[in-house]
Amino acid sequence: MRNIITINDGWSFKKDASPTPPTVDGSFAKVDLPHSFNAVDGMDGSKPWRGSTWYIRPIELPAERLTDERVFVEVGAASLLGEVFVNGTKVCEHKGGYARFRADITDFLHENGENLLQIRVDNSAFGDIYPQMADFTFYGGLTRGVKLIRVPSCHFALGCYGSDGVSVTPKPSGDGADIEISAWIEGCSDEASVCFEVFDADGAPLGEVWRPAGESVSAAVHLDGAHRWSTDDPYLYTARARLMVHNEPLDEVSVRFGVRDFAVDPQKGFILNGKPTVLRGVAKHGDRLYKGTAVSREDLVEDAELIRELGANTVRCAHYQHPQEFYDLCDEYGLVVWAEIPYISVQADDPNAHAVAMEMMKELVIQNYNHPSICFWGLSNEITMGGADRPRMVENHRELNELVKSLDKTRLTTMAHIGATPGDHPLHDIPDVESYNHYFGWYTGSMEDNGPWLDRYHAEHPDRAVGLSEYGAEGIVSYHNEHPSVSDYSEEYQALYHAHMCDVLDARPWVWSSHVWNMFDFGCSARDEGGVKGRNNKGLVTVDRRVRKDSFYVCKAHWSREPFVHLCGKRYACRSGETTRVMVCTNQPNAEMFVNGKRFGSTDGAKVKVFEGVPLTEGMNVIKLVAGGLCDTLSVEKVASEPSCYTVPANPMADARKAAAMGVRNWFEGKLSGERATPAQSDEHYSVKDSMKTLLANNECRAIISELLPGMAGESAGGMAEMARSMSLEQNLGFVGGLPDGGLELLEAQLNRIKK
Repeated sequence: MRNIITINDGWSFKKDASPTPPTVDGSFAKVDLPHSFNAVDGMDGSKPWRGSTWYIRPIELPAERLTDERVFVEVGAASLLGEVFVNGTKVCEHKGGYARFRADITDFLHENGENLLQIRVDNSAFGDIYPQMADFTFYGGLTRGVKLIRVPSCHFALGCYGSDGVSVTPKPSGDGADIEISAWIEGCSDEASVCFEVFDADGAPLGEVWRPAGESVSAAVHLDGAHRWSTDDPYLYTARARLMVHNEPLDEVSVRFGVRDFAVDPQKGFILNGKPTVLRGVAKHGDRLYKGTAVSREDLVEDAELIRELGANTVRCAHYQHPQEFYDLCDEYGLVVWAEIPYISVQADDPNAHAVAMEMMKELVIQNYNHPSICFWGLSNEITMGGADRPRMVENHRELNELVKSLDKTRLTTMAHIGATPGDHPLHDIPDVESYNHYFGWYTGSMEDNGPWLDRYHAEHPDRAVGLSEYGAEGIVSYHNEHPSVSDYSEEYQALYHAHMCDVLDARPWVWSSHVWNMFDFGCSARDEGGVKGRNNKGLVTVDRRVRKDSFYVCKAHWSREPFVHLCGKRYACRSGETTRVMVCTNQPNAEMFVNGKRFGSTDGAKVKVFEGVPLTEGMNVIKLVAGGLCDTLSVEKVASEPSCYTVPANPMADARKAAAMGVRNWFEGKLSGERATPAQSDEHYSVKDSMKTLLANNECRAIISELLPGMAGESAGGMAEMARSMSLEQNLGFVGGLPDGGLELLEAQLNRIKK
């Protein structure tokens, strides 16, 4: 029978550019898996080390091995390129840093004694491996552990894109369901047979079917009164496949599955088991403080528990394939999942990158086919950022979409558009549903722009199911402001932003899904914002999972059924002035607020309410929020002046955004009267569709941009600046609110006068 051996301890590790396995010596460090060699420099603000590394470990197998046994090595993830060697001989290569892969190492093993397993892991920049460029750290390492799998020669397939070799397709019909079970088999003779069984959540048998074995075999089990999987009741069945020869079991695989059907309607939103179910939740990255993406199962359980505490019912697992254990937890907790590949931000110039992306999609779908939580396969994220008209972009998406449909006829495809993606771009016609990443109220415009944009897009494209795949604002828990505003990075502004967005989404149930960016702060080596280097701080929870920000409780008030009350502003402990403002969050019908023992007011049924004019007396003030047996308190000290640590230091990114927006307004003052200029549309002249890098290389173009966008014409370094320069001028303008009506044509005419 199958024997799985975890080999996560006792590895020797070294950063070494050598293409062939080196000899282990004193220069190697001892590490255990999972491990990332960017765990610290990937989020501490320094430049992450990228390059080739070696992980080496002796492996010993029992002396009494079956003569017909096969031995596989399973690598959970090797970021970004993995190569497996045994005893100095290369066995396989895998491109892509986020998917499981296996290799049959049987023929490379010594019959007796010790064998050496050597894995080269390289997170250098490769022209054909995604992600090419993105707003998160590309952690290198063996980030999900390694296993050895011993099986008889006759076994369920281990070489099928890292899958279990067994798939389950529930087909609901009325109150029942037909459960189609398929298996892929390697190395079996005509004497083998397969037994398929289905069990309920308590382990009681529900059906059994036998079939002769072949390279592939399928059977169906009918369930009367099938228990449906839902966000409120995530019921899981188990299917077991067993390989038999005569009376001897050779291999066995068990997988869990759920029975559910779903659809998305442009007017009604997400429909689960025939019931409209509003999907409101979060996006999630996979890293942790000074662990990178080398996280434990306990870490993943804590993440799932926090998401469940929030009351969310959907998770966008961004921007790559996440660990199997987390998808398992989503199955258990009733979280509807959007899963995607790292085809993100910039389409690679290397034509082979598309073939690699296709392989990534096969791995994502085939490995995760049995998870009832996964309802959507994501094709790409913000791919037009690096140019909306790159060669084969539309064709690549069509081929990815067709591939998914050929592998899985039960789920829907989707993609996340950058906010500046035109409404008439042909990419809109490819996936089943779509979402936008919009940051009105942070990168551009005001938070009040979100509702009108959604209404306008919905009216203009009534046949498209549209969602919000990203929205958010930075919140750093040391910064506070009595009068919060965009780009102050305060916890108060982030809370106000999410309070507004919850109201916007509550009023629009046809938004088929929404995902806060992000559930947790995460590492982004290119960032230097709000006085914090190497992090994206848009999380509702800090990167170490220790602090739930006030914005967490804002969303919880709208989504959770767990009774609670919460007073915001606990970290804003020292306040000046005779009065202050206090935000409260609760999902109770009514809560009363008391200030220094005196009743001040009531929430009057509001989930989130800001109390203005809360009086402060000298010294400490105690504020209490009460609803039935629930109570929360807040202590505020009245001070002459507030601590300087409450104010964000000088911030180049925010200043550049403000300067750019001001430059746009000033540049067009008085220039739009009279006849509008007509763009020449010549490929021989410069255009707003050229990248910033191309335009800034020309002195005349640079002069125009310096007047229009002073914050974007500089020579600032870092990944974020590099991303901005890779985008077109037109896309950059979208991030600062666009131009007045007619402004884009006028700017295009100015650039068209300059010959390339």
